Amino acid sequence: MTELQARPQAGDTARGVAGPAPAAAEGGVRGGVREGVREKGLGGNSVGLMGGAVIGVSTVAPVYCLTSTLGPTVGEVGLQMPAIFLAGFLPMLLVAFAYRELNKAVPDCGTSFTWSVKAFGPHVGWLCGWGLLVATVVVLSNLAGVATSFFWLTAGEITGSADIAALDGDKAVHILTTLVFIAIATAISYRGITATKWVQYALVGLQLTVIVLFAAMAIAKSGEVAGALDFSLSWMNPFGVESFTAFTAGLSLSIFIYWGWDTCLSVNEESVGSDRTPGRAALLAIVVIVASYLLVAVAVQMYAGIGESGLGLGNPDTSDNVFAVLAGPIMGSGLGVLLFVAVLASAAASLQTTFIPVARTALAMSAYEAMPASFAKVHPRFKTPGRATVIAGVATGVFYAVMTLISENVLVDTIYALGLMICFYYSITAFACVWYFRRELRSSTRDLFVKGILPGLGGLMLAAVFVQTLKDMWDPAYGSGSSVLGMGSVFVIGVGLLLLGVALMLVMQKRSPAFFRGEVLTKETPALTVAD
Repeated sequence: MTELQARPQAGDTARGVAGPAPAAAEGGVRGGVREGVREKGLGGNSVGLMGGAVIGVSTVAPVYCLTSTLGPTVGEVGLQMPAIFLAGFLPMLLVAFAYRELNKAVPDCGTSFTWSVKAFGPHVGWLCGWGLLVATVVVLSNLAGVATSFFWLTAGEITGSADIAALDGDKAVHILTTLVFIAIATAISYRGITATKWVQYALVGLQLTVIVLFAAMAIAKSGEVAGALDFSLSWMNPFGVESFTAFTAGLSLSIFIYWGWDTCLSVNEESVGSDRTPGRAALLAIVVIVASYLLVAVAVQMYAGIGESGLGLGNPDTSDNVFAVLAGPIMGSGLGVLLFVAVLASAAASLQTTFIPVARTALAMSAYEAMPASFAKVHPRFKTPGRATVIAGVATGVFYAVMTLISENVLVDTIYALGLMICFYYSITAFACVWYFRRELRSSTRDLFVKGILPGLGGLMLAAVFVQTLKDMWDPAYGSGSSVLGMGSVFVIGVGLLLLGVALMLVMQKRSPAFFRGEVLTKETPALTVAD
């Protein structure tokens, strides 16, 4: 059985075809001109509001993010950790307005790529899409590695065997297990968005239930250990951070732990009410995530405090995995295993859903002739970008295996460079909203704020973090502490990945000049039909 390919039919012009557009391809209306997108053959009406929100929460992986960032965030900002989580939430919320408004006008699975092309042209749009693709592949490899580590750790806890837990330290076993996780996640994503959705209901439900239970028990037991603190509203004051450097460092960590909510928008062509439901799902997902983060942040500070010894959150020996240290004291040996299972479920669930944006962005880029045609193939039965999903899985597996074998420092530094990519494509998307709707900003007070001021502020905040991160990355002490020609290796990797995108863009410009001349995807593009 052959796969469908999202290309114009013979005789179609670069700008579209005559006749009415298919209903699934219809976008919003601006000034009487329909904002068309190409029909790609994805399965429509598969995801509702709750399903979209669950997918967004799953991609963020709140339990995994919390266990790996609670300690480092306290190390940067101390008791202001809850305030920093709120500060990181603000630009995400503002950018979410941009995603929602752009999705209303152009509900396309290419999201940031498609919208930035329509706002700023093919070159900026291509680089924005590249930023999303490369960030997602790096995240996928990291999530797979984390899932592997917690798999063996959980197995050791359940069996009571230190030898089983130690298997994660065997590089060959670790890599092989990681590749198995990647293969399973790829297979589930390949089989369709419906399979993805029901797996996520179970995994996200488990995560949220366990962290609420953990937080409730931590608050109930507050005062039982040395260093415990009484709750104070001052913890919510971002101006209480001692220095601007500490504030920006904490903010970078906070922004990273919110990354992934935009997956809700990547399934817009597969959603019920593609122009409105994904935007609402994204906002719902962000609210659930920030509520979870604040609840846990307050609870662990009340229970353990921020001391640098024992159970204190500032202890450098335990800061990289806070839940592993606090699970037993707070939940006991029996229930404590649930927290390990929740972290494993969080990483595994996010691994699986993170395939969604990378595969659909590649599909859209190919459908609009910005990438090789093979990425535009959609499976006729599962209605998923099958080829793009498999290639993403293979690329993730190869990347992780090679980086792990070469140097774990390189792998760590690549993960540190993620913040640069995230701020890069989020800020471009926010600015794309302002520019795309610039002629409508005077239409009403609502349009001025939700299409202009709010997204613009979000873009400026993320752009500022991008610049500050570039500056910080130059220092070899950033990340693993290694350097290349006097520059920090994180800087070299982050900038190098962006420059690699420029090089690939130039190659594609020669292979697909029509796209880069603006003849394929423009504001005036009518909807195109799918090829047989």
